[in-house]
Formats: sequence, structure tokens, C-alpha cells
Amino acid sequence: MSRFHSYINNACKIIELYKGDIPFSIFIKQFFSKEKKFGSSDRRQISALCYNYFRVGLAFERKLGPDQLLAATFLCTKEKSVLLSNLKPEWIEKLDASLDEKIALIKYDFDISNLFPFKAELNDEIDYDKFCGSFLLQPDLFIRIRPENKAGTLNKILNAKIPFVQVSNSCIQFPPATDIEKFLIPDKEMVIQDYNSQQVLNFLVDNKKEFSANDNLNIWDCCAASGGKSILLADILQTNFKLTVSDIRPGIIATLQQRFKNAGIKNYKHFIADLSKPLNIPGNEKFDIIVCDAPCTGSGTWSRTPEQLYFFNASSVTEYSSLQKQIVFNTIPHLKKNGLFFYITCSVFKKENEAVANYMAKELRLELVQMKNLWGYAHKADSMFVAVFKK
Repeated sequence: MSRFHSYINNACKIIELYKGDIPFSIFIKQFFSKEKKFGSSDRRQISALCYNYFRVGLAFERKLGPDQLLAATFLCTKEKSVLLSNLKPEWIEKLDASLDEKIALIKYDFDISNLFPFKAELNDEIDYDKFCGSFLLQPDLFIRIRPENKAGTLNKILNAKIPFVQVSNSCIQFPPATDIEKFLIPDKEMVIQDYNSQQVLNFLVDNKKEFSANDNLNIWDCCAASGGKSILLADILQTNFKLTVSDIRPGIIATLQQRFKNAGIKNYKHFIADLSKPLNIPGNEKFDIIVCDAPCTGSGTWSRTPEQLYFFNASSVTEYSSLQKQIVFNTIPHLKKNGLFFYITCSVFKKENEAVANYMAKELRLELVQMKNLWGYAHKADSMFVAVFKK
């Protein structure tokens, strides 16, 4: 029994030490590297306690102690728990109960409306209860099978004999933390990419004949990060096009170059740019398509990184919205007449999504072709936003 109390005490210690300034996955790895006494099972149990607390800590008004850690584990767990079996055996038969039943059972101060206390900043079409409920679960792992060897990749998945769901011809869903790279080659055979991230360029999928017929397309992935959207573009169009990628971070461009090598993407140009400032594109090119996966709060991914929800400062929404407007203002001049602009975020906040889209339509005089919120709670996935414009 003392071992389980030790897990609780160490989780409390780690949470109190953590200030939210770096990803928690890095912080706790550094903690365990200094504390050699913890075995793999210990690390797994303590990490789970911490992550579960970050998922629901706001609803406990940041109170932290054994009661809150055990309650958080109960609320976030559907499967058998050794920890709960030993410390709260009376809860075990209710692991599959509804959230309301679980909340009634724990008998602690727990206000689910505080689990995500930014409801006023969300789009009205969201199912708020389901959205809040999604924070209690770690999202699943999704991959997108690349088209070159789809049958061979599917055979590898079948031969691995692990649980999966084939969501579509190219999208496969796995339980969280599945080590997919044990039997599939990243970026060559498949891309690790969330379900909704796979959907953000569906306008091109729906109009593929029009775009695939043109092998002279000039495309700029302007906030390219590690290149996932560019690889998606290549797989959708499956034709020759001129690709330019840029990002503000030299290190991430280096990662992109390695991914492109693995993915077989060779003909592209890249440069480093701060798009919040006026810029000169090398060669003064204009583009048929610009993809802008804009920097944002990342609030659509917080069920994967719940510590970001726990430490979130609401003032950053306005700051990001201003940055996003500046980025699109500086990139739109480089779009050809009749060209398409994809504005994408992994945020759920209106100020980062609809407000920026309205700014682009009204102030920059672009034609809004399509606008969608892609809610993740229906798929155990992230939430995304995409708006497609024509100049």
C-alpha cells in the first residue's frame, strides 16, 4: 500500500514544481532522469497521475492533494486501475459510469463548467458538454497512409496484430501511445497526422480534377513547421508543382528538410521569414495557392497536452489574433488573382478563427469559399479550423 501512497506524494511534488514554462513531457522526463530510483512502472503511474490532474485541475479550483489526484484518475479512467483498486476499491465498479454519476460519487468540490472556463470564447455551434468531456480522455493516434504503397502498408498494419480502426482509405486510428514506428516507416509509408489535420485541405480533394490537371501550380506553405501540410498537398495533388516553404524557426526548417527527404519531396525552395513583418519573397514570386497554418494558442490540441489548458492565460487569445491578422495581411499580396488562400488553426477560439476570417473577407476583400470548425470530440481527435478564400 505504501508504494501507491508514494506515487501520490511524488505526483503532488512534481505538479507543484512544474510551472508550465516547458512541455510537461520534457519536464517530467528531466525529473525522472535525475531521480534514478523510479522504475518504468513507477514512472508510468506517476506520469498518469500528473496528466489526469492537469485534465481536471481547473474544475477542482487548483486544489491539489491525494483526494484530487485519486478523483482525477477515477474521472479519466475507464479501464481497471491498480491504483484505484488499492486506494479506492469502492469506485472500481463505477469506472464505466457516466460522467455525472462519477462526479456525484467522488463527493468533492468539482465544477465541470470550470474544466474549460472559456466557453464565451467558443463558436456557438459547439457541443460544450461533449467538448468538456473530451478533456478527460487522451486522444487517439492517427496516421495517414501515403498513396505510393497503400496495400503494402495496410498489410504491415494487419500483420502487426494490434488494435486499429480504418477510418477511411488512408486514415487509420490506433489507441494512444501505440508505437507505430516499430513497423511502419514515418513519412515514407505513412504520416503521423491527427484525423482533423488530414481534413484541412479537403477543398483540394473535392476539386482534385481541376488542380491536378495543372502541373504548373506555384504553392507556398508559409508557416510550414515540419512540413506535414506540404506532404499532404503532394499526396492530394499527385502532380508536379512548384513548392516554397517558410517558417520563422531555422531548427524546424532543418527538421522539415529531413522529413521531405524521407517523403521523397525534392523540388522545393525554403527560406526563413518572420511573417508578422513586411517581406520580400525571393524572386518576388506570386502563388496560386498559399497554405497558412497560423501560429495559435493550440487550444484544439489541449486534450493531448492538458498542462497547457491548466496554465493558459486568456489574454494570449487577443495577442494571437492580432499576430494572425498581421501574418495574413503580409502574405495576401503574394497571392495571384483567383488564387486560393487556406487559413488554418488548431484553435477553438472565435477570435483566432471566425474573427480572423471575417477580417480577411471584409478588410482584405477576399471571397470566402469555405469555412469549417472541425471538432475533435466526435473522433477522439484534435479540433481544427479552416477557411478557404479566393482572391
